[in-house]
Amino acid sequence: MSDIEYPRGLYGPDVHLLEHGGKTILLIGTAHVSQQSVDLVNQVIHAEQPDAVCIELDEQRLQALTEKKRWQNLDLKAVIRRKQLSTLLVSMAMAAYQKKLGDNLGILPGAELLSAVTAARSLGIPIVLCDRDIRITLRRAWKTTSFFRKFYLIAALAAGLFDSKKLDEAELEQLKKKDVLAEMMAEMGDALPEVKRILIDERDIYLAEKIKTSRGTRLVAVVGAGHVEGIKARLAEDNRATLAEITAIPPVSPGWKIAGWLVPALIISLLVLVGIQHGAEVAGQNLVFWIMANGIPAAIGCALALAHPFTTAGAFAAAPITSLTPVIGAGYVTAFIQVMTQPPVVREFEQAGADMSTFSGWWRNRLLRVFLVFILTTVGSIIGTYVGGYEIVKTLLS
Repeated sequence: MSDIEYPRGLYGPDVHLLEHGGKTILLIGTAHVSQQSVDLVNQVIHAEQPDAVCIELDEQRLQALTEKKRWQNLDLKAVIRRKQLSTLLVSMAMAAYQKKLGDNLGILPGAELLSAVTAARSLGIPIVLCDRDIRITLRRAWKTTSFFRKFYLIAALAAGLFDSKKLDEAELEQLKKKDVLAEMMAEMGDALPEVKRILIDERDIYLAEKIKTSRGTRLVAVVGAGHVEGIKARLAEDNRATLAEITAIPPVSPGWKIAGWLVPALIISLLVLVGIQHGAEVAGQNLVFWIMANGIPAAIGCALALAHPFTTAGAFAAAPITSLTPVIGAGYVTAFIQVMTQPPVVREFEQAGADMSTFSGWWRNRLLRVFLVFILTTVGSIIGTYVGGYEIVKTLLS
């Protein structure tokens, strides 16, 4: 694979002419919030009219850019049943962060990718979606991040959402030249190397394999600037065998499975031991304490989220039971009830990105309130598990 620079002034430094396996690849590195990138992509595709246009998109992100009514097709209840609420929340937070930057620059995030799609379709050129499914990317990132580093990731996303600082002209000009999410991941690389590996490095491999196996001998590939060097390096490698690995969702480790069943088994065993040691009446008192210790904090979490009364009652009833099984958490139960009792409307889906950046928006928007119910109920249930477990152990040792 060779990298041949275009004659100075033809397209500029953001277009890389590559030769690989009999194919000529024009690799365009873009910023996802830059009008200059939009213009460049449109210019190159119309001038070159390649055999195919490869784009850093998957089917989900393409729908998000092109289908204005996509939220009408989202089955939130199915998302909850599949336990993908956290994935949806992170995806929305990242999209909201990009939109916030795009608003500062007066451009829709991903406009250059949409421009590539529009230009290719207008010329009758085949489009190749070369990026890995965003749901797989986010689930891999979440599952491979350690428990404590998850908090760092959440804090970093929250900081980006709630940062109200206005950018000056110099900062805006710099943003126009960057792939913003790639820059953010690079900055987080030292603290969250596993996240950078999945969001950037693995996708470099995936993008490179999809580009070089696309049909045609002359291709235009449109990708974020942060992926350019990685793709150029990976084009020379044969990573076909790696694709299966990097498109799989990591299974829950045996250790976590054991731990998930160990806690409820331990609680039940301790209650039995309390009954043997102190009698059935004391064991019954501890069971009632367990129910109250789990139910009350979970219900308080729901109340703090301004959940529907039925949801709050569901939290109180579910938490003592779900704490004794790793199959489903109280947060998912209450999120489902909340969707059934106060379903979000399409307008709230469309407004969620903007509402995410204000504290009041989380309570005002019924979609975001579902996430609040999920989070605060889960926190309450965790607190209750520790409080209830501590009381049982204290009784056993007395």
